[in-house]
Amino acid sequence: MTINTLTNFKYTETAHSPGYNRLQRMGRRLWAPMFLMAVMAWPVGFALAIVRANELASASPDPTTVARLGQVVPAVMFIGFLSVFAAVSFAIARILGVFRKGGGDVQEASGRRVLTLKMTAAAKLFVALMAMAMMIIAVAVVLHFVVAGSVDTWSQATIEQWSITLEAVRRIGVAIYLVAIALGLGAIITVLRFQTIRVRQLPSETANG
Repeated sequence: MTINTLTNFKYTETAHSPGYNRLQRMGRRLWAPMFLMAVMAWPVGFALAIVRANELASASPDPTTVARLGQVVPAVMFIGFLSVFAAVSFAIARILGVFRKGGGDVQEASGRRVLTLKMTAAAKLFVALMAMAMMIIAVAVVLHFVVAGSVDTWSQATIEQWSITLEAVRRIGVAIYLVAIALGLGAIITVLRFQTIRVRQLPSETANG
């Protein structure tokens, strides 16, 4: 029985395995460094939070130090969150690359035509939202350091307003990142469906198309 259920997929046909695309090669290189950066940032943020807590608990806490650390601590912690979300996103890109190259290699080795799924709408949106979330959180982190450097000249009310605003910005960035990751996982499911159907087709085809 001929299995022909790829009509709902958009794909390309080539004679050889396409290998990894640019984003997938980037994911293979960057997921581990980003994860390492998160592992390094979180302990630093935790240590700074302890320093701030000790300052608050002292007999005569320095308001400037407390205010400055109140900006630096979330900045450093969200460097960690930015890094770990980036690591997860790059890992998803790496997984998609493994399926792309592996599926192409199997088809080429069997002597059949190589069908490769085109980037889906979910995958494109995953990339766009990932980049957007990364920029939003990065901007919030930079502004936290800017506020930390301005505690000597800004009023307490201004600093508190910036803190509230940047917290909202950070939350928006995290929400967008989580949506992007969900779309990336959905893209993996679509690729698995395509690869499964394609592998089942191979025995019914003659070699070289």
